[in-house]
This record gives sequence, C-alpha cells and structure tokens, in this order.
Amino acid sequence: MQVTQVRKLTQHRVIVIGAGYAGAIAAGRLARRLRNEDVTITLVNPEPDFVERVRMHQLAVGQELRPRPFSEMFAGTGVRLRVARVTAVDATGRTVTIEGETGAGNGTGTGTEAGKSNGTGDGTEAGNGPAGDVTGTGPTGNTTEQLPYDTLVYALGSSWNTHDIPGTAEHAHDIAGRPGALRLRERLTALGTGQPVVVVGGGLTGLEAATEIAEARPDLDVALVARTALGDWLSPKGRRHLRKVCARLGITVHEHTTVTAVGHDHVTTTPSPNGLAQATTGPATIPAAVTVWTTGFAVHPIARATALKVDATGRIEVDGTMRSVSHPDVYAIGDAALVTGPGDKPLRMSCASGIPTAWQAADSIASRLTGTKPTTVPLRYFNQCISLGRKDGLIQYVTADDQARPAALTGRTAALYKELVCKGAAWGVANPTLGRPTRRRAVLQESAPLPHATTANAG
Repeated sequence: MQVTQVRKLTQHRVIVIGAGYAGAIAAGRLARRLRNEDVTITLVNPEPDFVERVRMHQLAVGQELRPRPFSEMFAGTGVRLRVARVTAVDATGRTVTIEGETGAGNGTGTGTEAGKSNGTGDGTEAGNGPAGDVTGTGPTGNTTEQLPYDTLVYALGSSWNTHDIPGTAEHAHDIAGRPGALRLRERLTALGTGQPVVVVGGGLTGLEAATEIAEARPDLDVALVARTALGDWLSPKGRRHLRKVCARLGITVHEHTTVTAVGHDHVTTTPSPNGLAQATTGPATIPAAVTVWTTGFAVHPIARATALKVDATGRIEVDGTMRSVSHPDVYAIGDAALVTGPGDKPLRMSCASGIPTAWQAADSIASRLTGTKPTTVPLRYFNQCISLGRKDGLIQYVTADDQARPAALTGRTAALYKELVCKGAAWGVANPTLGRPTRRRAVLQESAPLPHATTANAG
C-alpha cells in the first residue's frame, strides 16, 4: 500500500500587487473569506492611501479629495501593506521583486500616509497613521526585496497611452493617476486668462477632463480634439446633450482630427483617416499652453516581461475565474486582465468592469483554498457614467456588450447619479463584501505521497 504523509499546514501566502479599485477590493474580500491563521495577505502599492482614479479630473482643477489611508481601510482585517514599487514578477519561481521607497505602517501608528490632509501628497510624505492591523516591516530607502508567494493577484492596472506620438511624453499632461493630475493642477493654476488648453481624446476621460477644466476655469480657452465625431458611440439623445454642454461651456471641438505631434505650446493635427476634414486637408496646428493627453490606457509592462500568457497589448489572458490560463497560481484582475464579456468581446478598461473581476478572483481563490467549487458570474455592462463638470452629467444606458441604448439620463440628475456611483465605488473598496455578513473559512491541509513511497504485502 502507498504510505502518505500529511504536510504540516503553513500559512498560504497571497500577494496582491496594485491597490487600485480591483486590487484593494480583492485583498479586503479575501481577508474576510479566509482565516488569518491560515493565510497571509500582502498588498503591495507605491502609495499608502487609496486613490479614487475616477476623480482625477477633479483633482487636476484644484478640488480637494477625501483622504482614504489603507491603514484605516484595512484596520482589523489582517491585510499587510507594503508601500513599495513592484519591479519584476517571476511567475516560474513564484516571487515578486519590490523596491521600497517608504516604510509601511507597522500596526502602531508609525506608517506613512501620503497627503492625508488634502489628498495632494505624492506618496512620500511621512505621517502618523492610526493603530491597526495593516502591518509592514519595510523596506525602507531604495532597497530591493523578493517576496515569495503561493498565490499572486496581479492588479497593476494601467497608465496613460502616448501611442508613441512625438512630443507627448515630454510636453503633454496625463490624468491617469494622482502624480499626473497633481502636475496638471500646478500647471493649470499658473495659467493666465485666455491661455489655450487642448484636451486630446474624445472618450470618457477626455470629455470629463475638458468639461471639468472649462467649468472650473471659464477664463481659459479650452479645446477638445476627437479622432471621430463627438460622442459618436452615444445615443442620439446623448450626442445632442454633449454638444449642448460643450457649447454652453465654450469648448471648441475639433472632430475627425488626429494629433500627430505635441510641442511645448501647440499640437500638430491632421484629418483623421476616413473622417471629414473640418477646415484643412493637411497638417495644422492648434495653440496649447497646456496639452492634456487622454487617448486611452496602456497596461503596466511587467506582465509582458514574464512567462505569463498575454495578448498583443500585454493584458494577461484569464479564464472565467480570473485565473491565468498559463500559470494557475496567478490571477489577474482589472485593467491588467484580458476578460471576455458578452458576445466574446474583451471588456474595456474601466472601473465598471474592474470591480467585478476583483470579486470573482477573490471568491475563486477562497473557494479553491477551502475546498469548494468556484462559481463564475457573467460580466456585463449597464451604463456609461460621464461627469460634465460638477453641475451636469450624462448617463448612457447600454446593452450587456456596451452598445448604446436609446435611453439616456442628462443634466443635474445625471450629475447626481454619477456622484453616487463614484461614492459607491469608494465605499465598495472599504466594504468589499458590500456589507453582507461573511464567515472566515479554514484553508484545507494538503496531503501528498512521500518522496519514496513504500509498499507492503498484507498477510
């Protein structure tokens, strides 16, 4: 007969890299599903507080955001915060390499909390955090450390995509994260009356940035450059309202226009392929004391440098449980994951799709570790929420695969709707089980054959 040896149960090491909406929710949800004595959950993030990415256009125009330190958010959960930058992932050796720039909190109120007073810190200011169970033991300075894991949740997300347009990285501003939004905030503050601001990109981020800037600074000359017709993906009602708002705010809209270069005081444009030229048939320039670049997002490059299977854009390919199709001990969520939605179409990078992937991954990991069968929930869209300044908005209702329906909500009611969505998303990070009671379950012990199993004859 085969003799088996039961391994002594050690804590299962879960590392979550990235603490945006998806990563923070996954860490908190796992902590409420599994017993602390059975698992360690380490959250690695370069900033010690949660950043509401959907509000970066507000931060850029000078509005103060509520500070949300992780030391308060994860107090009592057992989640360990490491304030550090991820520099590499070894999916074969199951390690994460981090480079520390600030010390993490140690559970006694000596952690760092960037910009707690006004949400404008850059992630390096020291502060005094409250006591709690958000623990960390370094690194400090610019040390490098390798963290071994048993399960990795990859949630590094995305940043702005320059599309390699000449001059963009040197001269344009982004609002894909807090550092970029703060740099733009400083630049806008320095602008005098009548200075031109050009927002490049006619998608959701571009619309929110252009309208927020125009409303907050009516003395500036704000322009929006779109490769296609303004809001061409919206319903007729949505497009009409969008044009009405741009006209009311004095935004000059350049449709069917592609930016081919960015200078320190202008952008160079050309008519978009297959589009309708507005005023010229060749290259033209638009004055820009400030250029805001919002032409989509690019995923963090680390995944492409690993052995993980990724698509052409660098997104990690996953199954319905958010598990890597090439490495079963890795889960990818949020913008970093290539998730298939209705109609076998990849879900777009958004908070609306990222949060459900975090729920799915956390529940799947908890199920596998506790010996229950993971279940999958179909992911779909319901609406697109667009703020058009603080007093106006647009809620475009969509099909499951994100196509516009005829119905749309507009005006102040839509602005209130969007604000509730933003507040709800932040509340969901601090309450990852949505207020429902949970029971922490035990991780099952593993058993395995002895390295040299022996057999014996009965009788």
